[in-house]
Amino acid sequence: MTGLTTILIVVGLFLLGGVISFVKQGMPKSLITLVSIGAAMCLAAGILRLDYWN
Repeated sequence: MTGLTTILIVVGLFLLGGVISFVKQGMPKSLITLVSIGAAMCLAAGILRLDYWN
């Protein structure tokens, strides 16, 4: 697991926490959608960069 993989996963989890917080605060749905897409992309990129299958 490289440093970039760790950073991507941590940022994705941070953004996921932001999504949960925004939902609780009643923020606009478009903002929640935008942040959740960013979180999903960071988590997917971090998981795909893992070296478990090599």
